[in-house]
Amino acid sequence: MREVDVLVIGAGPSGSLASAFLKRAGIDVLCIEKEYFPRFVIGESLLPNCMNVLREAGFLEAVKAHGFQFKNGAAFSYKDKYRYFDFCDKSSAGDGTTFQVQRADFDKLLIDEAQKQGVEVIFGVAVENVENKDSHIEVALSNGERICAQYIVDASGYGRVLPRLLDLETPSCLKPRKAYFTHIQDNITEVLYDRKKILITTHPEDRSVWFWLIPFSNGRCSIGVVGEAEVLDIPHCSSDEILKSHVYKAPMLKRLLDNALWDTPVRTISSYSKDVKTLFGERFVLLGNASEFLDPVFSSGVTIAMVSAKLATQCIIRAFRGENVDFNEEYVKPLMMGINAFRTYVQGWYDGTFQDVIYAENENNEVKRNICSILAGYAWDSTNPYVVKSDEALKAVAQYCKS
Repeated sequence: MREVDVLVIGAGPSGSLASAFLKRAGIDVLCIEKEYFPRFVIGESLLPNCMNVLREAGFLEAVKAHGFQFKNGAAFSYKDKYRYFDFCDKSSAGDGTTFQVQRADFDKLLIDEAQKQGVEVIFGVAVENVENKDSHIEVALSNGERICAQYIVDASGYGRVLPRLLDLETPSCLKPRKAYFTHIQDNITEVLYDRKKILITTHPEDRSVWFWLIPFSNGRCSIGVVGEAEVLDIPHCSSDEILKSHVYKAPMLKRLLDNALWDTPVRTISSYSKDVKTLFGERFVLLGNASEFLDPVFSSGVTIAMVSAKLATQCIIRAFRGENVDFNEEYVKPLMMGINAFRTYVQGWYDGTFQDVIYAENENNEVKRNICSILAGYAWDSTNPYVVKSDEALKAVAQYCKS
């Protein structure tokens, strides 16, 4: 049986970062990944707060050098309305720009950088069983190997390894929704179109349905539609036909994608919002999507994953140094402050209150800068009232917009 200090499950962004943070602290870490990289995955629009975490892990220069699409904000469209947020014009300190990435390339780049820092990674191996012993955790792998670890960091994303094996799953407070998505050659020729911003479009007939359009630096883009299955699904139509049917109902998307080449099969994902009973336990901690996934509407997934990797590994490193660590106070509460703020605006998006704020005719600059900070990923800024009192703040600004 092989012994390691920490076993990291999953080599996506949170797994790569967690492994690097631990290795840099002198901890013996092994990262295992059930797939081989590169592999297709969505979640391509990063938020500026990601840059701060990538910098701390020593990954940022490699990301900058790769040639990903530069991103400086988010744009929203609904019928003939168009609004945008400049992430540099925000109330929180920190980076105001980031990138839009094809995740197959981005995820491989991160784990490659972790390996360059000395992290050992085994691909093509899955976790089959976990047993909590008195002084360690024993893990059975699909290749027949057994690992003895002091801690397990579950960064398995949608695989949600420990929530499944340890019966930690619990229903999300968000409604189950479905997404149809693909990558296309967009062939966008409109001169005024801004490739430096993600475009989020509200469906002209049903405001609970929305689209993402995420341009890449190579002339391609990610396009998807999100809504409840009974609203999106069209009987006797293929996934490709369903996505196109909805996309071309939105005036701005129809104009932008009129010459697009739909050259990649459409994929779907359903009931993606997840929650768990606990974010940590005896000798384990859950990161990113392995813990809780909200919704893709504000691209919060990768940011939450990265922040969770930073917070969790800080606790683990201190524990290995012999310090007393309260994971609830030092990991769960700080992480949940940001998740709860994002949740407020996700729920407000679907019930219409946040859309009313975004598409309001008259803008309040101070309010916009505070909201822009959250959209830029700074949902952990305790000086921002739209973070610490997110529910009250959204209700107040929505009422202000109505009046």
